[in-house]
Amino acid sequence: MAFLDLDRIHKRFGAASILQDISIAVQEGEFLVLVGPSGCGKSTLMNIIAGLEPPSGGRLALGGRDITHAAPAERDISMVFQSYALYPNMTVAGNIGFPLEMRKVDKSRRLARVQEVSRLLQIEHLLGRKPRQLSGGQRQRVAIGRALAREPQLYLFDEPLSNLDAQLRVDMRAEIKKLHQRLGATIIYVTHDQVEAMTLATRIAVMKGGVLQQLGTPQQVYNRPANTFVAGFMGSPRMNLLPARVGEWAGEGQGGPFLDIGGQSLPLPQPLATALQGHAGREVIAGIRAEAVGLAPEGVPAAPGQGLAEARVELLEPTGSDTLALLELGGHAFTARLPPDAPLRAGDRARLLIDLSRLVCFDAATQALIA
Repeated sequence: MAFLDLDRIHKRFGAASILQDISIAVQEGEFLVLVGPSGCGKSTLMNIIAGLEPPSGGRLALGGRDITHAAPAERDISMVFQSYALYPNMTVAGNIGFPLEMRKVDKSRRLARVQEVSRLLQIEHLLGRKPRQLSGGQRQRVAIGRALAREPQLYLFDEPLSNLDAQLRVDMRAEIKKLHQRLGATIIYVTHDQVEAMTLATRIAVMKGGVLQQLGTPQQVYNRPANTFVAGFMGSPRMNLLPARVGEWAGEGQGGPFLDIGGQSLPLPQPLATALQGHAGREVIAGIRAEAVGLAPEGVPAAPGQGLAEARVELLEPTGSDTLALLELGGHAFTARLPPDAPLRAGDRARLLIDLSRLVCFDAATQALIA
């Protein structure tokens, strides 16, 4: 049995459908990240789990107990909000200990727990300060500390890093991940930032328009996206998505299907070759990650498992650790992640070596992953 079971949750506001049959089984100790663009329904789903919003249908169970209609106070869940939601008139110690005070926890135990949590978050020196005397990162630590103090069954984080600057987001992201590793707590985390999702999650739930698009590990979602939306949303830069047509070699020593991308041919690896055998002429969308592409030395043939293609260099974007090459391949935009010293200039013709084991194909009509 799942620790948290969401069974066919849906939500409507009037005629508008916000969530459509969301079913997710969250295991104890898991770090599940809900990710998707603004308006996809992830925060609504979080509010339903917290009890702040009733579902229009479906069932929720936590630790085997039905909580579908339970009040928030009865769910044993703590939530960290985007806006911190600290009490301005209370000190840091007062904010952290307030949930325990509301539950009539003994004062000595309450003070001990505040000290324990503050040490864990390295904010012992801030216990006497008010929120207005804290930086954004310190306020977020206090908000997390208030959630930790209760020791609930489940922690909910609703875009907790959105108000922080770029460097502080990176630092706090690492702190949250270390916190999860130390505590082994069950966490559900909402974000629209796919980098946060990839970095933090043990599993990712990708949402769009109130529909769960894919549920899997970061590696599964990144390397084998369920459809073109997931392929384009997860990853920076996004996956290259190129219209292609399936062809079949019939010459001596050749056989099986290949992809025609703008007049250039790429052999298909297994299991794609098996899935597309006998489908000559079928329109598909080829998906290739930027890091699956390298430069091929002149005159050197492709090794087994590799494909060759030529592209025109449109723009180079050095990032320090590598260079993003924006290319034109068969009339379509294409991005390759190359070494920082790649010998290319805008206008050059680049000979590309493609790792075919990283190639995926989507159906042109349904946009769903093939094989």
